[in-house]
Amino acid sequence: MKKYLAEFIGTFFLVLTVGCTVIGGGAGVIPPLAIGASLMVMIFAGGHVSGGHFNPAVTVGVWLRGRCDTKDVPGYFAAQLLAAVVAACVVKYLRPGVVVTAMSPVLGAAFLAEFLFTFALVYMVLNVATSKDTAGNSFYGLAIGMTVMVGAFAVGNISGGAFNPAVAVGISVMGLSAWPNLWLYLVAELVAAGVAAMIFKFLNPADK
Repeated sequence: MKKYLAEFIGTFFLVLTVGCTVIGGGAGVIPPLAIGASLMVMIFAGGHVSGGHFNPAVTVGVWLRGRCDTKDVPGYFAAQLLAAVVAACVVKYLRPGVVVTAMSPVLGAAFLAEFLFTFALVYMVLNVATSKDTAGNSFYGLAIGMTVMVGAFAVGNISGGAFNPAVAVGISVMGLSAWPNLWLYLVAELVAAGVAAMIFKFLNPADK
């Protein structure tokens, strides 16, 4: 239960930051910086409890890599997705009256953007947070947060820069993304997680 609560808290503040910085954030607000920083601090806060996934794609990657028990996967998913919905509702309460327009991504470009940077994110997590060669390091939260920040800067205007099925659900609840586009995020991100896990295992065959 402690692991699931840690996943809920971390995912909640990540999605809350996404919503509050993108919707009515005001002049001078730079969403990618805030989003990457929020992920970083939540990983440092809860990583020692749950692993600091805060992202179903990361959970899939870590599970396929062999560092997450199968029995924990449904609980992680439930905590992450519930946190995203609750955070989205809080954003709507905090930003009343703000007109939100759903993005209209070009599907092929958005799919590729989400795939590439979700791959980068999961690959980064596996290398800095699960590898025996980097065990006990103190930089993993910064590295993971910076990866999300880089992706948001690079392709945020193409796909929305979710790189996370929970974030995709959250932005759909907020109205930033149309519900019919949800499949794009889920498929691209979960496939990317699987590919990242396979490549990690191929490159690190002795790291069981």
